[in-house]
Amino acid sequence: MSAESTTYDYLIVGGGTSGSLLAARLSEDPDVTVGLLEWGPDDEHEPRARELRRWAEMLEGEYDLDYRSVEQERGNSAIRQARLRILGGCSDGNTMISWRTLAADLDEWVERGAAGWSPEAVQPYYDRLQTPIQPVAEQDRNPMVADMVAAAATALDIPLQDAWNDGRLDKRAEGAGFFEVGYTPEGNVRSSTSIHYLHPARAARANLRVVLGTRVERVDVVDGVATGVRARVDGELIDFTARREVILCCGAIDTPRLLQLSGIGPRAALEEAGVPVVLDLPGVGENLMDHAEGLVVWELKESPPATCASGWDAGALVSVMEPDNRPDVLMHFPVEPWAVHAEAYGARLPERIVSIAPNVARPASRGRVWITSADPDAAPSIDYRYFTDPEGRDEAVLVAGVRLARRIAEAEPFASRLVREVFPGPDVQTDEQISEVARATHQTVYHVSGTCAIGADEDPLAVLDPSLRVRGVEGLRVVDASVFPQLVATNPVVTVMMVAERAADLIRGAR
Repeated sequence: MSAESTTYDYLIVGGGTSGSLLAARLSEDPDVTVGLLEWGPDDEHEPRARELRRWAEMLEGEYDLDYRSVEQERGNSAIRQARLRILGGCSDGNTMISWRTLAADLDEWVERGAAGWSPEAVQPYYDRLQTPIQPVAEQDRNPMVADMVAAAATALDIPLQDAWNDGRLDKRAEGAGFFEVGYTPEGNVRSSTSIHYLHPARAARANLRVVLGTRVERVDVVDGVATGVRARVDGELIDFTARREVILCCGAIDTPRLLQLSGIGPRAALEEAGVPVVLDLPGVGENLMDHAEGLVVWELKESPPATCASGWDAGALVSVMEPDNRPDVLMHFPVEPWAVHAEAYGARLPERIVSIAPNVARPASRGRVWITSADPDAAPSIDYRYFTDPEGRDEAVLVAGVRLARRIAEAEPFASRLVREVFPGPDVQTDEQISEVARATHQTVYHVSGTCAIGADEDPLAVLDPSLRVRGVEGLRVVDASVFPQLVATNPVVTVMMVAERAADLIRGAR
């Protein structure tokens, strides 16, 4: 590669949800050059990445890094954490359930030290998004799921919601309904940032270059300034230079991993891995959060039609804990259950089944991500530490979510579709019994976040300042789900987009 092809004003590492959007936004300025470095291949002609219904085909295959965790003391140790190595990233392999970030979540960010990230400052970025978002189209609404929605509204005494993102939701934000989803119903085209931001931008702009098959192994820091990155391209090590900034958009697992491989992170972990310490930054890889999702399964009298947008098109948002001014449980109502962990636990499930999946919407437990080797090919260690918060709040929320699901199953018009509960089963009734089964069989919702969190100057674990700049290194920012001080209560893909939109303004403003 020539010097011209490896030197840019802005180097963006990772072409996923945030990286694709940010590259498109920054390259709107014709006076700057933007280089987007993506480890994986192109997604433009990959039909599995374009069609929303095919999201599950992107997981556990050739694009998936498929990370595993260390043994969990109180949670499911068999989690497979999907992280997609392809242009578009995880917005090529999720269900695109789309939420304007709730005001209560942003209030909590500010409380945790993210000054300037208030609802008034951040929520308007939703209206700037170029990704089509709308309620699930009538032709994609499954009749069985519609019955679940109606039953949930009745059983839980919550309002029916349809236009979740129109600004009407108060901070409690309760409701049941079909979600708003990032897709175009004609053709079932998903609203990934690669499709709606990056593909048209790279086709039209000479100042934007996307370099595929580029595995970044290190951020180069000279005298406290990030000057570029070292990457492996077709087996060759190549240095890319950033005149202005290096921006990491690798996600909540691989961004802290790359920082640590670069010598930026907790001193003890770096020394144990054999990585020279460039900057002792204790919070890199800490504060890991995820939505742990439980499961209740019933036998169905008759199989429903396969009608859907993604198969995970509806659910409910409920407040169950004190203070009750914000949601604690997010429930998904899938057309086809994901019951792998229940079967591994020993559940024998009949042919026709339906499930409700309640998750811990605002987790209090905190895990971490860390490297154990200086070898970039060595997988990172992940410890979610599910259900380890000292007050037991996460466990209590999961148990409450299972009980809410059972109440929905007792209400019409859903109840008439059911034969019996088959998991956890009618014999599992006490809080202790429910907790034991639910913690052993919960699933991730692939919402890992928080491992390079924004925070206040006095917070020793704050990796980033409120402008997303890495503390102690000039010219280095992070823009992805790892910046979250607290995991949002809803599916976070649109929050990641909103963070990227705001990051583009912050970066342009810094000039």
